[in-house]
Amino acid sequence: MSEVSESPGPSNRVPKSAAVSRSVTVTVAHRIKTRLLQYTNRWESIFLDRSHAIIGIAMTRILIGVIGLGLLASNFATRLYSFGPGSAWSNEHTDPQSDLSALPVLALFRAASLNASLYTVLYIALMALAVLVVLGWRTRAILFMYGALWVSFIEANDLLGDQGDNMYRIILILLLFTQSSAVLSLDARRRSKAVAAARRTWVRGKNTSLRELSNLLHNLALVVLACQVFFVYVSGALYKTAGLPWQNGTAIYDPLATDRFGSWPWISELLTANASMVAVLTWSSILLQLAFPFMLLSAPTRRFALVGIWCFHVGIGVLMGLPWFSLTMIAVDFIFVRDVSWLTLNRRIRATARHVRCRVVAE
Repeated sequence: MSEVSESPGPSNRVPKSAAVSRSVTVTVAHRIKTRLLQYTNRWESIFLDRSHAIIGIAMTRILIGVIGLGLLASNFATRLYSFGPGSAWSNEHTDPQSDLSALPVLALFRAASLNASLYTVLYIALMALAVLVVLGWRTRAILFMYGALWVSFIEANDLLGDQGDNMYRIILILLLFTQSSAVLSLDARRRSKAVAAARRTWVRGKNTSLRELSNLLHNLALVVLACQVFFVYVSGALYKTAGLPWQNGTAIYDPLATDRFGSWPWISELLTANASMVAVLTWSSILLQLAFPFMLLSAPTRRFALVGIWCFHVGIGVLMGLPWFSLTMIAVDFIFVRDVSWLTLNRRIRATARHVRCRVVAE
């Protein structure tokens, strides 16, 4: 028999280089997918698993209520002249400058502005709501009513408002979406009595979903609040750099030398007597505002940024006679203080108080 040699047909094998390339592509794609899943799970955990800055947002709520109560109490003696029948000369009652005061719910104070008794009743009711905001009782419902009445009160006389009112109402709106009464509130005390029953409930999946939704809304509201603060500081710093007084370092001298903003002339004179001090304060305020968002990224610079910005606002409140605006900005800055920092501060205050009591008893 003669051997028949078979000629090889077309090969079905994939070239080695192509197989290696495909394997590398699959590996890289798998790693990218795994990394994306890790990042997704991480951000889901950050926004859904727990609420952040619980103590900070509670302190914001308390100070917001204190600000409203303080502003109302300090203007109580002149309420009828500034906002009530005595302000009829401004024509706000007949021709309101703000479109908000024309809305039905927000027109209450304007409608009552010519009736002294009715206006006083609304004024006292707004003060009572501010107290409830501080105490944290039925917080979301109270915040909604307080916010509506507050806007009605502020917009009743457009001549007496300032930019602090805008930030104040932004905070009030965003507080509605936060868990601002989770601690330091009457609501927290009421909820603590029902914790055991809530844990034993059989609709565990439903409760988990509601909790995650609440955490998501809370954390997103914090993000919006933070972005609003960053916008105010950074845009303010950039706007200042365009002005010649800020460039040559003399900007803070002019307002402190006026009767309107120079609330404490002898303190203003101490600060403005030295040209170098004026320049340092002027330029440092710009740098602090401009760098504030970036300084929050690490613990040491975060402490410096917060202390610096609080001193900045205290200076504005005391030296320029703008306490309510300054306190509003300090209130919203509280969200940047971590809960562990608040707890540490609380332990130190308690330890100091115990030490003082022991010394008093010993003496």
